[in-house]
Amino acid sequence: MDAEGYRSHPYRCTANKLTIGYGRNLEDNGISREEGKFLLANDLADVALYTAGIDYFDRLDPVRQLVVSDMVYNLGAVRFGWFRKFNAALAIGDYTLAAHEMMDSKWYTQVGRRAKKLREAMITGIWK
Repeated sequence: MDAEGYRSHPYRCTANKLTIGYGRNLEDNGISREEGKFLLANDLADVALYTAGIDYFDRLDPVRQLVVSDMVYNLGAVRFGWFRKFNAALAIGDYTLAAHEMMDSKWYTQVGRRAKKLREAMITGIWK
């Protein structure tokens, strides 16, 4: 059914329904669990590729790597790059300062409990 044409970003169709791809009506049809898993796997591969290019990433323990990966996933690579002081703190291994920089952001208030969990994990190195 490629007569619709392909669009990689959501748009409103002529019936004002949120649509993507080859005319997939997201409002009425959504996506299946399998499609969601496929999208997640692609996104996580992108996160892994991005974090592999962060100079300090391999020096972090697995919990703090998970915090950074979660933030990259949530924010996207571009917005994550805006956290300059946070990244600078991690580059020198100052996890307390990095946690402070997490709190000093709009992201922290928007994400709520998730951000608090990530901040705690950054400070302690323990994933709860």
